[in-house]
Amino acid sequence: MSAYTPPLKDMQFVLRELAGIDRVAQLPGYEEAAPEVVEAILEEAGKFAAGVLAPLNFSGDQEGAKWSADDGGRVTTPAGFKEAYAQFAEAGWNGLACDQEYGGQGLPKLVSAAVLEMWKASNMSFSLCPMLTLGAIEALQLCGSTQQKAAYLPNMISGKWTGTMNLTEPQAGSDLAAIRSRAVPQGDGSYKIFGNKIFITYGDHDMAENIVHLVLARTPDAPEGVKGISLFVVPKFMVQPDGSLGARNDAYCVSIEHKLGIHGSPTCVMAFGDAGNFGGGAVGTLVGKENEGLKYMFIMMNAARFAVGLEGLALGERAYQQALGYARDRVQGRDIAGSAASVAILHHPDVRRMLMLMKSQNEAMRALSYTVAAANDAAARHPEEAERKRNQAYVDLMIPVVKGWLTETSNEVASLGVQVHGGMGFIEETGAAQHLRDARITTIYEGTTGIQANDLIGRKIAREGGATLKAVIALMRQTEGDLDQQDKPEFAVIKAALANGIKAVGEAAEYIVAHYGADIKAVSVGAVPFLKLLGIVAGGWQMACAALVAESKIAGGDTDAFYPAKIATTRFYADHVLSAAPGLAHTVIHGGAGAMAVTDEML
Repeated sequence: MSAYTPPLKDMQFVLRELAGIDRVAQLPGYEEAAPEVVEAILEEAGKFAAGVLAPLNFSGDQEGAKWSADDGGRVTTPAGFKEAYAQFAEAGWNGLACDQEYGGQGLPKLVSAAVLEMWKASNMSFSLCPMLTLGAIEALQLCGSTQQKAAYLPNMISGKWTGTMNLTEPQAGSDLAAIRSRAVPQGDGSYKIFGNKIFITYGDHDMAENIVHLVLARTPDAPEGVKGISLFVVPKFMVQPDGSLGARNDAYCVSIEHKLGIHGSPTCVMAFGDAGNFGGGAVGTLVGKENEGLKYMFIMMNAARFAVGLEGLALGERAYQQALGYARDRVQGRDIAGSAASVAILHHPDVRRMLMLMKSQNEAMRALSYTVAAANDAAARHPEEAERKRNQAYVDLMIPVVKGWLTETSNEVASLGVQVHGGMGFIEETGAAQHLRDARITTIYEGTTGIQANDLIGRKIAREGGATLKAVIALMRQTEGDLDQQDKPEFAVIKAALANGIKAVGEAAEYIVAHYGADIKAVSVGAVPFLKLLGIVAGGWQMACAALVAESKIAGGDTDAFYPAKIATTRFYADHVLSAAPGLAHTVIHGGAGAMAVTDEML
């Protein structure tokens, strides 16, 4: 079993040189995010991740969460989780990027993104609890009433209470228009909630004294479809006017799922008002306006989609570290160049190829996700409205890419990790299989890759004629021009691959804009390939920027081995990953016709 070592050097490089933490720290309200403060935060987070959370990852997977029928349905987390969460909350990690008015530290999302990567890499199952809480906090901050904010936010931000998202139901799946949960007004401003929800992460657990559920339901006169969905806050225990906890609410976990991975995280089936008549309906209060619940839930969902993308990056990093450690230690076979002695498998060319595929894609994912987090900060805090709008447009464009491309790539990276181990990777005791099992859910969480891709080509590209993407392509071409100024052969390779990638994205986007309205089905066949194309090229763009920074450091006399390694990793990415861009563009442009010609009988 490999330990987890946070990649602080690469994190700090990306924060400083690509995402621009210095610029973010100049935004109103983020002045405390000085470089030395951020460095100290990352170091402390790294110690907690490596020393407290990572040792519980394998044992938590083996033990899993447990459900019992006691008290109407009770969930216990694996040994050590409750104690680790107490330390987590006591250290203030839950409120890192939350509003200072309610006890948060008010730091940029960019800093939070780097810290979240460490939680997720060290212990994916544990990290899901604070992730959902943060989404619920954001929704209440933006849409909750003054009373709801006062009642819930301080304890949620401190970590004393946790939060959940209760969206889907057995008959609905991803089609939220089909939800049936009912909210019956009681005449005093409260509602009684009745219904069942599935796939509720940490819907019940033993790590916090209260759980604040955000629940989608319909009022009696609500219109059909998504326009009739409202959002309600439903606590596990009622909150008294003085802030103390009162009676148990009629919201119970009636079972937990038996899953492929993330065994330490309870995935609950929740019953509101239907769990054996414990309380005759779960008491809730309306968040915001009636019938606007889906709009509010998307606030949580967008935050969660970005966070799930970080899960992809984190699991890729964890799988890489374990595979690299194994490859260094495992002696098997002779060097194919002719040495008679057996060597560590690290020296075999194909193993090196796999490790570099893992490493280069992890670094591209980190660079892209952190720069999107920085844009999110600028969208929220930049003093100029035009800059806020420009950054928000970039964030909106890239959120489905961060969620979809990072998670799909993490499955490939984790699978490569198993392959590097050979047969031992298929054995649970080594731990490599856990990373693959845990990564598998990430492409499904918060909307499948297909849902992300359809959102990307429809709402984010076709609807606006590709305007935001064209602006991003213009920035990519500036980097292409900077590469052209370098006279080293590796930069010529990087420049050629990036140029081909930019061309491929542009041509595929033009096809989408031109044909989406007339032949939406054929265009949608290429949605996922286009998402992958944009992810690969956007990641390659950021890697090219990183290589240019590294070259400037070397030219300035810096002898740190990190910089030539960054250039070499970017060159590898250009040859082995970015080179796929033209083929993906071909699939986007030409693949729809053949797919739509397939009849049901041919399947």
